[in-house]
Amino acid sequence: MSDLNIAYIQTWLHWEDAPGNHMHFGQLFDRLKSQPDLVVLPETFNSGFPVDAVRFSQPLEGPSMQWMAQQAARLNAVICGSLLISHNNFYQNTFVWMRPDGTYETYAKRHVFRMGGEHELITPGSRLLTLELKGWRIRPMICYDLRFPVWSRNTYNNNKWEFDLLIYVANWPAVRSYPWRQLLIARAIENQSCVLGVNRIGADGTGNAYSGHSCLLDARGQYISQAIAEKECIVESSISLDELLIFREKFNVGLDWDAFNILHLPPF
Repeated sequence: MSDLNIAYIQTWLHWEDAPGNHMHFGQLFDRLKSQPDLVVLPETFNSGFPVDAVRFSQPLEGPSMQWMAQQAARLNAVICGSLLISHNNFYQNTFVWMRPDGTYETYAKRHVFRMGGEHELITPGSRLLTLELKGWRIRPMICYDLRFPVWSRNTYNNNKWEFDLLIYVANWPAVRSYPWRQLLIARAIENQSCVLGVNRIGADGTGNAYSGHSCLLDARGQYISQAIAEKECIVESSISLDELLIFREKFNVGLDWDAFNILHLPPF
């Protein structure tokens, strides 16, 4: 089975400046040393977090989506990250999976960050998303979702795993960097899945500081690669689906997982 080549970018963000962030990430893409299948950007990569959703959200046909499509085509890779998307009279923190051909999928952040005021304007999502790339089944999540293991839960039925890679894109403040690192490890171990956490660095316009600690973990919770804390980094890594499946076959905790369904989620 194919390896998956991933480039994840840990960097500072221009505050409330989408064109500035587009230019900055474009310059970082020029520094890639290998051909990635997947390029992963932080949460709200085009604006920073939190911002006024009324002023800084964009429609799905907006300039940041157009920029993602152009860059995905240029790199011949899937590009993903989150941004604030407007839908008629509501707003969502939306993970976008942009393919080189311009088609895309979206996941709306389920757990909006109440302590940061995100719940006041951002409508929570109500559905999970599973994506496929080079034989990998991939489940995207956004920042605060990391604290909710039931929402992140893998399943194993009829010899099939629901996902192989969990991705968390984030603006996770430095003051809580210890939970960030430990919860990423926990999500990998409990789901027998690779986990990628991509966080920003620097400070935002409200004074929050971010230390990054972006990393890629295997299903044992061990580091495959990691960015240097508080440094701008472009990390290029490869993960093997064969190695993951061999590990799962030898130590299949999924056979003993409790079965349950998540019910009664509110609609958009």
